[in-house]
Parts: sequence; structure tokens; C-alpha cells
Amino acid sequence: MGDTVCNGTHSKKALLSDPQLFDAKFEELVAELTEGDLQYPELADFLNRLREILNYNVPGGKKNRGLSVIGSLRELLPPCQLSQDTVQKALVVGWCIEMLQAFFLMADDIMDASVTRRGQPCWYKRDGIGLDAINDSFLVESSIYRLLRRQCRDQPYYVHLLELFNEVTFQTELGQTLDLITAPPGQIDLNRFTMERYKTIVKYKTAFYSFYLPVASAMYMAGIDSEEEHNNAKHILLEMGEFFQIQDDFLDCFGDPAVTGKIGTDIQDNKCSWLVVKALEVMTPEQRSVLEACYGRKDEASVAKVKELYNALQMPMLYNTYEEESYQRLQKLIAQHAQNLPHSIFLNFAKKIYKRNK
Repeated sequence: MGDTVCNGTHSKKALLSDPQLFDAKFEELVAELTEGDLQYPELADFLNRLREILNYNVPGGKKNRGLSVIGSLRELLPPCQLSQDTVQKALVVGWCIEMLQAFFLMADDIMDASVTRRGQPCWYKRDGIGLDAINDSFLVESSIYRLLRRQCRDQPYYVHLLELFNEVTFQTELGQTLDLITAPPGQIDLNRFTMERYKTIVKYKTAFYSFYLPVASAMYMAGIDSEEEHNNAKHILLEMGEFFQIQDDFLDCFGDPAVTGKIGTDIQDNKCSWLVVKALEVMTPEQRSVLEACYGRKDEASVAKVKELYNALQMPMLYNTYEEESYQRLQKLIAQHAQNLPHSIFLNFAKKIYKRNK
């Protein structure tokens, strides 16, 4: 179904694609958050700051998560049920997911001491920001619930969305906690880097909010609230989320920063990455000694030695094999669990992520 067919909009808006509708909606939402019920002269400085925070941190990504809400809803509802109001609400919920992502990344960049994000300096690295970025990230998170209340409070799915966003936020923070305690700063212990621990971190830190959240939101908006159907979707989407993070780990080391928009630091940061976990499974004791001496070190020579080791172990080839196996596994999961859900929801997601380079 094309983006522009019966897309719930009128006149000239009817010819806009979903990405165009989505981008246009962001300006409206920033205005609503900064010009609405908080418009008092004494809050002018705060509102200017909030506007700057939102514009800098929220819209710069690929927007796959946010666009997946309206994309999934189009597969779940017939065109005659996609009123303009329904489409607009799906765009709002999509931007709430993008705000959740921005909230996580703003905090994550501070914890990881990252330098760039989406091709620009991390927010906390900007002059005059620093650790004030912690409070700024809280403002982005609270903006989610202000928007949901203002836009969806009268809808039958409102409480479902509140519970979903709260639960997924907790799951992501759980994953981040496991990630942090698996590789504490200054404590390099490769024995902690097991595939079981890695997959648990990925499931909670990435897969729930990046893959399950957008589709589950659309399902609730379409009136699908049965636990069985949500569990069926979860089986498929968590597999996809695992692959996505492994892909992200691969691109951190082997991607082109000019394309990815960020300089990879997983080796320096002692991250429990798929590359190091997989390498530990296949390397010799001598190679492990080199890894132990160099992994988690900040100097360029140590980082270069780890990358040499990865190349010697043919990690790109192992990754390509994994990608193919993951795709085959996904096809089986879709056939098994998506009997009552349109396969296209999951296949559209898969098309966006498999073979990506950023």
C-alpha cells in the first residue's frame, strides 16, 4: 500500500509521503510544547532552552522507529479507517518514540564519554552545556507524557500507551544497567563477556524500545490489545532487535564515520560488543593475551591492535554469515507467529535494517 493512497489527509497534504508528513509534524509538536500551556513571561528562558534541546537532539536520526508507527498502522487498518485524526495521532506517537530515543542517547553519550552523535557534537559536549545535559534529557522524557496526555487522553488506547512507554523505558534502563556493570570503567574482565550476557543486554537495552515499542503502539491504536497477539509480535521483533544491535556493533568498528555519523568507541569503552564476544569464542590463547592487553585501552595503538585481531579472525565474514542466518531465522518466526498479523509489518522493518551501512 503506497504512502500517499488514502493517507488520512486532505487537499495538498494528501500528496505528502509519510516521511514528509512526519517531518512537518515535528515543528507543530515543538510549538505545542513551547508555546502552549506554559506561555508565561517568567518561563521565557526555559521555553527557549526546551526548544533548543528538542530541535538539536530529537529530529536528527533515521527516524525508523517513529515512522514505523504510521507504517505499521497502515498495514493494520483498512484505508477507510485511517482518518486524518488517526494519522496525525500516529505521527505524534511516532515522535514520542523518537523523543524516548533522544532521552536515552543524551544520557548514554555522557556515560560513554562519546564525542559525536548523528554527525554533530554530542549535546553535553556543546559549549555551556556539560552535565546540565542530564536535566535536559529529563525534559525530553517528560515531554513525551505531556504530548500523549494532550493528544491521546480521550482515546481508548491511552492507558495502554502510558503503560507501554513506562514498561519499555524500564526495560531499556535495565539493559543499560547490565551493560554498565558488565564493563565498569577501569575494570577489564573479558570473562564477563559471554554470549548469554550479551544477548540479555541487547534484548532489554535495544530490542524492546527500537522494535517492539513502535509496532505495539500501532497495534494498540488499531484496537489490538490481546496479550497473545502482542507476544506473537514480540517473538519476531526481539529477534530483529538482536540483529540490529549486532549490526550496530559491527558498524561501530567497521563502518565509515562519514556515513554512520558517529566515531565508534566500543573498543576504547570496554564495551560488551558482539565483535569481542564472538572473537573470544574463536580465538587462540595467544590472541586472547593480545586482546586482554589492548581491549578497553584509550590509546590508538591498542585500538589498532584489536582491529587487526578482528581482521585476522575474519570478523567481517563471520558477521555476514550471521546476518544471513538471522534473516532466515526471521522468516521462520514470521511464518510461525504472524498468523493473524500482516507479514508486511515485519518485512517492511526487515528491509530497512538488513544490509544497512549506517
